[in-house]
Amino acid sequence: MSHTQFPQRLTTTNHERDNAGMAYVYPVVSRRAAGVSVGINLNPNNACNWACIYCQVPNLVRGAAPAIDLPILEGELRSLLDDIFHGDFMQKHVPENMRRLNDIALSGNGEPTSSKRFSEVIELIGHIKRELGLMGKTKLVLITNGSLMDRPRVQSGLRKMAELDGEVWFKLDSATTNGLRRINQTRTSPERHFERLKISAVLCPTWIQTCIFAFDNEPPSMAEQDAYLAFVQRTQQEKLAIKGVLLYGLARPSLQPGAEHLSTLSEEWLEHFAERIRKAGLPCKVSA
Repeated sequence: MSHTQFPQRLTTTNHERDNAGMAYVYPVVSRRAAGVSVGINLNPNNACNWACIYCQVPNLVRGAAPAIDLPILEGELRSLLDDIFHGDFMQKHVPENMRRLNDIALSGNGEPTSSKRFSEVIELIGHIKRELGLMGKTKLVLITNGSLMDRPRVQSGLRKMAELDGEVWFKLDSATTNGLRRINQTRTSPERHFERLKISAVLCPTWIQTCIFAFDNEPPSMAEQDAYLAFVQRTQQEKLAIKGVLLYGLARPSLQPGAEHLSTLSEEWLEHFAERIRKAGLPCKVSA
């Protein structure tokens, strides 16, 4: 008997954070993971310190994560994992070829590292992973814009993640100041973002995660592409231990102002750019 209630069968395009009726925990079928990802949403208030133009969060506002009720989060996580391992969750809600638990992912409706209890949440997940025998079997993933890596509590959480089969997916959608402002609505500079990436890579295995798309039917300019590739090359020149690049296109419609300007790029275009990334020195996985 399922402990959770779902309106429909899960698909790779159904990533609603309240699809299980829980405050913090939700399951998704991930096209990139080719399996089930158990998401933890530390931003149920839809608040983020960035406002990416392609974001699918409704009613997005600027801000940080609210106070987190750890006992509720723990109960929800245990309930969903029990349903996955001992209930009929997979049979009822997941396509047959996706019936594997790939990861527990800190993602959601805002920047998860903005939570004051981020490190405590990592500690809680670690306790549950060890208790259920998931060490070495189920990854812990942090999907982050990387903007708060210089904060001690975030660094404490990353150190704990490194002990829990953890990895960071660090957002880099542009390596130019203008691109960061247009795409992510942030005033950070490429130089500052590189320094934060360096912190992440030292503390925990780290991937660069990049969303790429057409704007007014035009792909990123050659100047944008060249700046991005120079950023990648610099990670190699400075011997940063970056695992590679996760390059993906638009999967679901944006709910932000300016969404009407965005459109998908062809798989051929993505693969061509991925090959340029590989030649710049990093492995690259593509999800169209």
